[in-house]
Amino acid sequence: MIDLYYAPTPNGWKISIMLEECGLPYRVIPMQLGRGDQHQPDFLKLNPNGRMPVIVDQAPADGGSPLPVFESGAILIYLAEKSGRFLPVEPRARLDVLQWLMWQMGGLGPMLGQNGHFLLYAPEQIPYAVERYGREARRLYRVLDGRLEGRDYIAGDYSIADMACFPWIMTHKAQGLTLDDYPNLKRWYALLRARPQLQAGLALGKEERRPMDEQARKIMFGVDLPAYADAQAQQQQ
Repeated sequence: MIDLYYAPTPNGWKISIMLEECGLPYRVIPMQLGRGDQHQPDFLKLNPNGRMPVIVDQAPADGGSPLPVFESGAILIYLAEKSGRFLPVEPRARLDVLQWLMWQMGGLGPMLGQNGHFLLYAPEQIPYAVERYGREARRLYRVLDGRLEGRDYIAGDYSIADMACFPWIMTHKAQGLTLDDYPNLKRWYALLRARPQLQAGLALGKEERRPMDEQARKIMFGVDLPAYADAQAQQQQ
């Protein structure tokens, strides 16, 4: 059994999609990020960085104690190796998938996260930030659109690279982008969107999504966080 510490966000969706796709049994521990669940001492023991998702494998392959894994890319690799699915064994094909997974982790996710923040959540509009991250979002979309020229999937067969990228591309409307400008990306998006397992992963915890109030904004974006500071101090004792 896999315990999944989860909230319905792009990074959370990566893992719920993967768990549905590979068929491993799991149970969900819902997290309310606007309430600060990710900053509580018990969670910080699992991920000192205070970010979800996290999994805890209650039956790891080595037969040892329950094994926590944090960082969504690392979780995808772990689950792929545990299930034997969605990550090739052949070295060149494996490297292809891992390169594009790292591209998502280091580029697509962080840059779209910043673009979305300055478009939707920043307390004031900063034209420089909006332009910088919007330009980078469009560049990354072009990179992925080019990669998908003549391909159904990002790296050979359907893989964890596709699962990592899809939830972020799903935010295209909020990012101020249209897939009509990226025909290969649009075709890929429709192909993945039709997968029942992917749909099941996206539906997980849908009822937990709610508008962000001022207190949640403070917790989410690092403003006025005495509770977090106290939790970190306790963790270090």
